[in-house]
Amino acid sequence: MSKQTIHDLNPQEIWKNFYLLTQVPRPSGHLEKVQNFLLGWAAERGIEAFKDNAENIVMRKPATKGMEGHKTAVLQAHMDMVPQKTDESNHNFETDPIETWVDGEWLKAKDTTLGSDDGMGVAAIMAVMESNELVHGPLEALITADEETCMYGVNHLAPDTLKGDILLNIDNETMGEFVIGSAGGVNITASIQYRESEAEEGDAAFIVTIKNLKGGHSGLEINQGRANANKLMARLVRQAIIDDDARLASWKGGNMRNAIPRTAQAVLTIPRENEEDLRELAAYCQETFNNEYRGVEEGISLTVESTEMPKGLVPQEIQDNVVDAIMACHDGVLRNIPSIPSVVETSSNLGIVEIGAGEAKVLILARSSCDSMMEYIQEMQASCFNMAGMKVEYGGQYGAWQPNFDSPITARMVEVYRELFGEEATVQVCHAGLECSIIGSVYPQMDLVSFGPTLRSPHTPGERCHIPSVDKFWTFLKALLAAI
Repeated sequence: MSKQTIHDLNPQEIWKNFYLLTQVPRPSGHLEKVQNFLLGWAAERGIEAFKDNAENIVMRKPATKGMEGHKTAVLQAHMDMVPQKTDESNHNFETDPIETWVDGEWLKAKDTTLGSDDGMGVAAIMAVMESNELVHGPLEALITADEETCMYGVNHLAPDTLKGDILLNIDNETMGEFVIGSAGGVNITASIQYRESEAEEGDAAFIVTIKNLKGGHSGLEINQGRANANKLMARLVRQAIIDDDARLASWKGGNMRNAIPRTAQAVLTIPRENEEDLRELAAYCQETFNNEYRGVEEGISLTVESTEMPKGLVPQEIQDNVVDAIMACHDGVLRNIPSIPSVVETSSNLGIVEIGAGEAKVLILARSSCDSMMEYIQEMQASCFNMAGMKVEYGGQYGAWQPNFDSPITARMVEVYRELFGEEATVQVCHAGLECSIIGSVYPQMDLVSFGPTLRSPHTPGERCHIPSVDKFWTFLKALLAAI
């Protein structure tokens, strides 16, 4: 019996379009190829489509006969994907297609993120737009740009682009769960420039690497207790400075603010006679970290390899201050929502550390569904890095999406779900940042809700999409469009 592939999966209406998306590179910040693809795809099918001034793709479809007077629904998803891969992968996200494979009930990618976040939303929109079988009122589609990095598309969305009354955001990751509120977020960047100093004569240089961490989505999985490679590296580097007279030449950890960093690498110089001490420290840290994260992480790896002497080092005072700041800055959950203790309210993710060539930068994504706590965590992180003499800047800020517990579309969705499946859907808020908050501020008359098929471990190479949930999702979406 031949092994199943993506081409064998049902419903074909969605899976065929998701396959097309896997063949088009679309990492955040590099969207020209997927934008051209979507416009060409729509033109071939006679679907009205255009790119707006915010780099979003907008599509429109008239109502089926007899449904012209119904409210206009906007189907919304984002076109970009998080580019994460295993240490062994040579995948180039700007040129290479995503290779998929079927593992039982799950679709996965070979050594990379799958792009089901939010490729499944885009594929569903494509399926709706090209179908001649569905019954629905007037439809619009909004496929947004660079949601994963700065929410550029919705942050620059014009108030006259859309005409819809209802927004159906297809970017939630559990089937049967309707989200009506989400956290806001802000990018925090701490930086300092320096003039490199020279290495001491007789010192030796070593590359220290931490890898094999799970990583994860810095909103949805920030409460899973997973290790952050940058925080682990800070512990080792600081101890090496104290015990072995280590000097820091460079540090590179993580590559996305919204992904818990899975790997970190630093170049250190030490007196040659301290080499064995450094290796013993690395072995001790590896054992300690694996014990601390037993049951959460599996096989954290920490290696030390000799390398060529670097051209320059971070000056000692700046090195000590920056490493101390990284040690001290908050990472992970700060607190849960007091009235909903199961949901994270405020968190931060120490996503990226880049040190070398005369500059040290630390990039953090903080989230909160409470405005005052958002202000507090910004000031907390700024205070930490200001003490290290670093400049702190904010960017890409978006507010929380405050829940509307009287939402008519949510109530209708709950009814349709119950009628179709004989079970109750869950209505809740989440800690991930969704575009609904910004869209709702541009179009305050819209009734908004987020839903979608089941995905797991987005923003990691372990990302997977639950195949049976896609069929259930498609059945629900078709019935919902007819019922609006």
